[in-house]
Amino acid sequence: KKKMDEEYDVIVLGTGLTECVLSGLLATSGKKVLHLDRNDYYGGESASLTTKQLFQKFKGEEVSEEKLGRSRDYCVDLIPKFLMANGKLIKMLYLTGVTRYNMEFGKIEGSFVYREYKGKPTIHKVPVTPKEMMSSGLLGFFEKFKAKKLATFIAQYDEKNPSTHQGMDLTKMTAEALFKKYGVSDETVEFCGHTCALFSNDEFLQRPAIETVVKMRLYADSLAMYGSSPYIYPLYGLGELPQVFARLCAVYGGVYMLNKPVDEVLYDDNGKFEGIKSGDEVAKAKMVVGDPSYFSNKVKKTGQVIRTICILDHPIQSIAPCTSGQIIIPQGQVGRKNDIYICCTSYNLRTVPKGKYLAIVATTVETENPEAEIQVGLDLLGPVLEKFTYILDTYEAVEDGSKDNVYVSKSYDASTHFESCSSDIVDIFERITGEKFDWNKKPPNSE
Repeated sequence: KKKMDEEYDVIVLGTGLTECVLSGLLATSGKKVLHLDRNDYYGGESASLTTKQLFQKFKGEEVSEEKLGRSRDYCVDLIPKFLMANGKLIKMLYLTGVTRYNMEFGKIEGSFVYREYKGKPTIHKVPVTPKEMMSSGLLGFFEKFKAKKLATFIAQYDEKNPSTHQGMDLTKMTAEALFKKYGVSDETVEFCGHTCALFSNDEFLQRPAIETVVKMRLYADSLAMYGSSPYIYPLYGLGELPQVFARLCAVYGGVYMLNKPVDEVLYDDNGKFEGIKSGDEVAKAKMVVGDPSYFSNKVKKTGQVIRTICILDHPIQSIAPCTSGQIIIPQGQVGRKNDIYICCTSYNLRTVPKGKYLAIVATTVETENPEAEIQVGLDLLGPVLEKFTYILDTYEAVEDGSKDNVYVSKSYDASTHFESCSSDIVDIFERITGEKFDWNKKPPNSE
């Protein structure tokens, strides 16, 4: 019988998605992994809950199934995020072989952007291809031609083929300079940067243009895979993802223990990680990976995120006939520093019973009145049956783990996609192994 009192290559603390993906990656790379969680369920902050669990967690009361339907028919993500169809996380699913566990995905029906027009809010489908640019109501007549030229350049751009660069070095040119070259308006810059490249603020404008172009290409490539939006999503919610990676780790000899408190993190005389203690048991390892809640003395607070979960009995009118989708409210449209995100799902994705809809509004907190900050998003939803609002502090590691062999993941941001989370996974994996992540390797046991 395997137990804690053994020596491992890596100990992983917490079963959030980041930690579970890393334990799966490390196990398939030949590492002996021990994975613990103080909770008796998978997912940590990124768990999926029933309405019974939601009411107990946030309101301390019982759910009215007569009003909302059966509790077990709900799979409500506490950290709602969609997967880019051609993004890093999907590639990790393939590379690690977890696709063999028959996870089912559905497509998100649309991706939208908020724009104020003559003082009134309007919602538009995000245009990204040259053809969409020309037909979008988001752009004026002459602006469409400028935006089409920009979109055509991005679609044809190949880092390895200088003939597609039009004499520009995008590694040295800023994104702002690239947009100025094509003469596009501030509104075009806004939707390109915030709803296609998915930056949450305007800092990208002073960064190398190549970053924006690569992100817009990813959006366009993902969109081309399914047509209506670049996003897909697991049926029955994100709670399935940590569990399939946990299963993968176990297949490769990883040991999992839920409901296992970590009483002490142990270090040697040089301050390097040595092991963890739980009750009378001690597990030793060369290194540890964990979420910030296990390492309060090794992280710094980076901000707060507010999220409001809303249960509806109707789809969001402004994106009809879509019953699932993402709406981004760019910061500049509402006088903020950070974007506001809305994601909505329906019975088609098995997150709610028939006739009910789920919408979650999130943003980075900027003021002393966080709920007022997301009101513009809530106003787009229409009547709400039930609402659950919560605020989480966000953290990141103070050091990179090279001195103490402690590798701490970042808290989940307010965005409704997994690209930033996936980048954190790759970054930690590369720091642990000292090697570049191999995106071209074959899945384990592939024929």
